[in-house]
Amino acid sequence: MQHQPNGWSTAVQATLHCLTGCAIGEVLGMVIGTALGWGNLPTTVLAIVLAFFFGYSLTLRGALKAGLDFRAALRVALAADTLSIAVMELIDNGVITLWPDAMDAELADLLFWASLAISLAIAFVVTVPVNKWMIGRGKGHAVVHQHHQNHQNHQDHAH
Repeated sequence: MQHQPNGWSTAVQATLHCLTGCAIGEVLGMVIGTALGWGNLPTTVLAIVLAFFFGYSLTLRGALKAGLDFRAALRVALAADTLSIAVMELIDNGVITLWPDAMDAELADLLFWASLAISLAIAFVVTVPVNKWMIGRGKGHAVVHQHHQNHQNHQDHAH
């Protein structure tokens, strides 16, 4: 009987993983856009693109370590993270857009970092049930976990 990860802890782990990639991309995008003096829209677009890039990259790295070839690992990352990152980015950017003055805050302002941290925290809370739902259906990070388990089992049998 294959262990099927469908608990809240797996969903939290998957969402933390996603949050890490999103946060790296968001902060980097905001820093680059602000440093270059870009407006809100191009800066936000860059931050979202980088959030997806880093979100996928972290899962891709895990899938490659589990022994998948690049194409298979990329398919797993796209399947595992697309909905999760999309929900996280929608909530995160929605909160920042609706937050008074947050879009105009500079990197040196407490408001910039506070609004980013709180919006990511809200996005995390909303995204955990999404990941739990996907994992419960054998999608999303259940696929990553399954490949990782298969790799672990293969490693155990090799010794």
